[in-house]
Amino acid sequence: MPRNDDIRFISSSIRIPPPPKPLKRCPFETARSHIAQLVRSFNTHSNELTRSVLLCCATLSLTGKRRPSSPILCSASLSLAESTQPQETQLKGISSPSSSSPASVRQSEERVLISEVLVRNKDGEELERKDLEAEALQALKACRANSALTVREVQEDVHRIINSGYFCSCMPVAVDTRDGIRLVFQVEPNQEFKGLVCEGANVLPAKFLEDSFRDGYGKVINLRRLDEAISSINGWYMERGLFAMVSAVEILSGGILRLQVSEAEVNNISIRFLDRKTGEPTIGKTKPETILRQITTKKGQVYSMLQGKRDVETVLTMGIMEDVSIIPQPADTGKVDMVMNVVERPSGGFSAGGGISSGITTGTLNGLIGSFAYSHRNVFGRNQKLNISLERGQIDSIFRINYTDPWIQGDDKRTSRTIMIQNSRTPGTMVHGDRDGNIILTIGRITGGIEFSRPIRPKWSGTAGLLFQHAGVRDDKGVPIIKDQYSSPLTASGNNYDDTLLAKVETVYTGSGDHGSSMFALNMEQGLPVLPEWLSFIRVNARARKGIEIGPTRVNLSVSGGHVVGNFPPYEAFAIGGTNSVRGYDEGAVGSGRSYVIGSGEISFPMFGPVEGVLFSDYGTDLGTGPSVPGDPAGARFKPGSGCGCGFGIRVDSPLGPLRLEYAFNDKKDKRFHFGVGYRN
Repeated sequence: MPRNDDIRFISSSIRIPPPPKPLKRCPFETARSHIAQLVRSFNTHSNELTRSVLLCCATLSLTGKRRPSSPILCSASLSLAESTQPQETQLKGISSPSSSSPASVRQSEERVLISEVLVRNKDGEELERKDLEAEALQALKACRANSALTVREVQEDVHRIINSGYFCSCMPVAVDTRDGIRLVFQVEPNQEFKGLVCEGANVLPAKFLEDSFRDGYGKVINLRRLDEAISSINGWYMERGLFAMVSAVEILSGGILRLQVSEAEVNNISIRFLDRKTGEPTIGKTKPETILRQITTKKGQVYSMLQGKRDVETVLTMGIMEDVSIIPQPADTGKVDMVMNVVERPSGGFSAGGGISSGITTGTLNGLIGSFAYSHRNVFGRNQKLNISLERGQIDSIFRINYTDPWIQGDDKRTSRTIMIQNSRTPGTMVHGDRDGNIILTIGRITGGIEFSRPIRPKWSGTAGLLFQHAGVRDDKGVPIIKDQYSSPLTASGNNYDDTLLAKVETVYTGSGDHGSSMFALNMEQGLPVLPEWLSFIRVNARARKGIEIGPTRVNLSVSGGHVVGNFPPYEAFAIGGTNSVRGYDEGAVGSGRSYVIGSGEISFPMFGPVEGVLFSDYGTDLGTGPSVPGDPAGARFKPGSGCGCGFGIRVDSPLGPLRLEYAFNDKKDKRFHFGVGYRN
């Protein structure tokens, strides 16, 4: 194959106005639509046929005139030429095929016996390239030697030769010979393809363009293959949702193809707020720059519908819009103005709800928690979020203030910042629960800090933060204590409270975002002993989950584990057992260790409506690290350190999340019901 050294690619700033529409007609259909005159009829009754009677002429030529209907611009004409020689006889009975006259129809259907069919060049000489002669002969359908033909059949074969794509003109000539009438198709082949000039293709890869025309280099230009190449270029744009197309094609002298590509660039991007009730334009509370920084479409880019769809989804995930749509509008000089219509949601309000505490298994209310919250999701019109919440239960109580800026101004990495203050009281039964359930200890924590998060790469995110915690243990009367009923220490410092400054780093991978998709999280915390009495330890925790669809059923496999090194308080030990750990055991009844590993397998299947059935099996162990926890709370309470459970249950979708009711058996032959709201951790 010859090298394509003569192919040239030129990028131009020339722009042709939209609309960018896909091709609907091939160039040969366009040619046929411009046929000006048609062959009328053969004069089969004349006895004075000359040696050379010009029957009809068909020509196909590319012009420089641009039409938006097709990228290949061409015209064709068929005409009947009368003989100018004195001895030639003028053809009689000529009429248009479209004429409704019965005589015209009869004459156009009269047949002439053809003794020989040849293909020659426009001067009547043999073609230099026999392969082109074979292409023309192969295109013929009706015109064969020793056949009787009508004008219509000759006309159709002329079109077939033109439609083969190799010829720019075709003229059928009838010659009277001793043996009968010889029909000669005088053709003019297209030029050989020697080079390519493309203007306006700024985003189309040069390699794709080169590959589309590489096979035709050095060969006669075939308009059918040229149309296929142009369709592939338009298809490349359509697959990517780009507003662009090949708008013109010309064959220049020397066999140079010139392509003109029209790419609609984004001119201006504007935000239009619509009223929730009337749909009329209104004044929005959100600052336009807060929305514009979320979208990836920028001024000067070729407008892409797929990219616009992703931008709509991104703006919706901000949580402050009820509806978002993009309306492209034509602008001057072939550009597009992009108008984003948005409908804002109410930005703030109060809410109330409830839940279940997994750490409380005794008492009249058995862990029921009520909650009350105020939230504002668009503070200062910058999508900043303020949440103030209070949760109160039989023992639990959490008062929390969170202020989140989902995208710090001026940062191009989409970094978010969260400032948090929290005062909580949680049951200590998971680590320090009494064997008889008579004494309930509570862990009080005052926590404050700041965290920064950002996307690292697709489906990966990272978080880093600094938290200060002031924590201690109280008895059931609210009195601070430092030892339990087994004389084991409850704090690491020996004081009523432990102070810890934690540096936190976390990375999370999420698949599709559904609960059944893949997930991986790795968390590391380092206690910084800024003051001598502050705690110093390192804690590592990891979780992984994988979901597998098997027909209508779904298999979920999960594993988690962690380890702590250094001086840490016993209430921070890893508690094993319970609704979100090893089912079949009470909360924390398997073990309390410095290390742990928990594995779980579930098979869920639809039953009816929103109800799913579940079969499950869990296993957890502290890896023998229970005695290394300060005071050995697990040993004092005779926790086994490892255990397994299995069972079945149902799940029901609800506004609060999935409601889980499960019945489990453990390896100690104990049975237990578990009730929870939401998915397992």
